[in-house]
Amino acid sequence: MMDHDYLEWPFFEARHGVLARELDAWAVAHLADVHGADVDVDAVCRALVARLGQGGWLRHAVGGLEHGGAQDAIDTRAICLIRETLARHAGLADFAFAMQGLGSGAISLFGSSAQRSTWLPRVADGSAIAAFALSEPDAGSDVAALQCAARREGEAWVLDGEKTWISNGGIADFYVVFARTGEPAERSSRGISAFIVDAATPGLELAERIDVIAPHPLARLRFNGCRVPAACLIGAEGDGFKVAMATLDVFRTSVAAAALGFARRALGEALKHAQARPMFGKLLADFQLTQAKLAQMALEIDAAALLTYRAAWLRDSGKRVTKEAAMAKLAATESAQRVIDSAVQLFGGLGVQRGQVVEGLYREIRALRIYEGASEVQLLIIARELLAQES
Repeated sequence: MMDHDYLEWPFFEARHGVLARELDAWAVAHLADVHGADVDVDAVCRALVARLGQGGWLRHAVGGLEHGGAQDAIDTRAICLIRETLARHAGLADFAFAMQGLGSGAISLFGSSAQRSTWLPRVADGSAIAAFALSEPDAGSDVAALQCAARREGEAWVLDGEKTWISNGGIADFYVVFARTGEPAERSSRGISAFIVDAATPGLELAERIDVIAPHPLARLRFNGCRVPAACLIGAEGDGFKVAMATLDVFRTSVAAAALGFARRALGEALKHAQARPMFGKLLADFQLTQAKLAQMALEIDAAALLTYRAAWLRDSGKRVTKEAAMAKLAATESAQRVIDSAVQLFGGLGVQRGQVVEGLYREIRALRIYEGASEVQLLIIARELLAQES
């Protein structure tokens, strides 16, 4: 049984505890059949989006009661608790939920009334799959290097270029795409704009499917004279960098929460195994080396959780959390990697057997240390924020 004592921390309100416990019970009943290996990930993710929508959980991924959201504004603590809980039960369920939020976050935060009413209710009920298209072959964390371009032609924008490492690529119903609308030679974060691109728009092509160690829908997209109505511009022209960073500030913290979910599952599996595995006439749990490893795992999880929910609480309090979100993402993903590695070690040979829970967690956590800003980038963000405070 999952220990929910951390829900009594002062970061949370009573409703957050209710949410986490209700989702935990729902996940036991509805996610037991979800497995991350040797499955048709496109079909599974489509089914999970529908299932999460039917369960009412995707309402928390969007902002605005009138557009199907659970509240008027996105509740970062709720997003984090949902991701932590889903990740503990099934990595693909966490992925499906997270991408509905990240893919539509720019619309929740900056979209026009028409954009919100068109897309957010469908995201919330699971009838439309969302995607966030920022990264390019030569522009990942370095947004200033972005080359995908959009030019104005009458009442339309025409997009040309490529995007890669796009989660939900190939199954999304729409993409929030970031493209340069300033001078092509201008290498800066200025002159970038955000657009909603319907997946059926002519000129949008699926260039390549990308297979990774923790399978999920991932693709390279090509835009070749892709024409979208002027009304698809999110916010003002040139506001794309602000739109992207504000969206990431919400969901970067939730990446930390997903890492917590994976780490908690690993610790739970390790505890059960250590208390059942006979070794040298004792149980594995009887050895001090085992006990020290388990204690270190628990310590790392609690330390990361404190940073994660501090960042979520601060954002829900209206504070800017660029530094705190980076700290949470860095600490939670790096510590989860160590926790899961320890669990694999405690399982011995079983820990690297395909299909074992801890083997799947090992593959899941590795990607989290890279996407939405690699660990090294988080260090740069933290340092930049510290130096700015002192200047």
